[in-house]
Amino acid sequence: MIDLAPLAWAALGLAAVTIGISKTALPGGSILAIALFATVLPARTSTAAMLLLLIVGDVFALITYRRHAHWPTLLRLAPAVLAGLLAGFAFLALAGDGIVRRAIGVILLAMIAVTLWRRWRQNRADATAPTPGSLVLSGVYGTLGGFTTMVANAGGPVMSMYFLATRTPVQVFLGTSAWFFAVINLVKIPFLAGLGLFEGQVLLMDAVLAPLVVIGALAGIRLAKRMDQVLFDRIVIVLTIAGAVYLLF
Repeated sequence: MIDLAPLAWAALGLAAVTIGISKTALPGGSILAIALFATVLPARTSTAAMLLLLIVGDVFALITYRRHAHWPTLLRLAPAVLAGLLAGFAFLALAGDGIVRRAIGVILLAMIAVTLWRRWRQNRADATAPTPGSLVLSGVYGTLGGFTTMVANAGGPVMSMYFLATRTPVQVFLGTSAWFFAVINLVKIPFLAGLGLFEGQVLLMDAVLAPLVVIGALAGIRLAKRMDQVLFDRIVIVLTIAGAVYLLF
């Protein structure tokens, strides 16, 4: 077991619950978990450890929203996402832990900027979305989503932006996202395993944290329609900015 202080375990426990909630109630909320994991653990280790917990959350997302996926969208994104995954893998293989740590911080700040810009666009009544399903749009977002999810498991905000840009209905958004990340996270396993990141200590730690992901996912299903999402999102944004800035120094 990785030797961590009680406060560090508390942070990882909070991150695990957040992963579960984000998968079933608050898409993009896992960005807080990314910051917490990368703050407590070495950057490359945090990416591997969090991936396995995300897969646990993916199971509940699929159970809840699997029937609403739009498969043509997934197929259109696939080539660009694969290119992004390969670029992210090369970055992880070549970059040192300190560079990866700072890269995660930069990615998190960029994702926060994307999220805030997206909401600003939503609040403008005269905002006009790009043409749904264009190859350029899917290429840009797919590549960036593949890279960020490989390096920092931070593809959620990127893909949320894509689904918003293509005016995807809510249920289709949730179902397509569930399948997208379930498939992508499984594809990432052999890449990270090839880098030797799934050590015994990581697997044991994830075994301890996995029940908290389940608790978060079940709570998310029950609270999806009751939770004050505006307040939650503001807390996530503030804490994530703090975590990202911490990782940069």
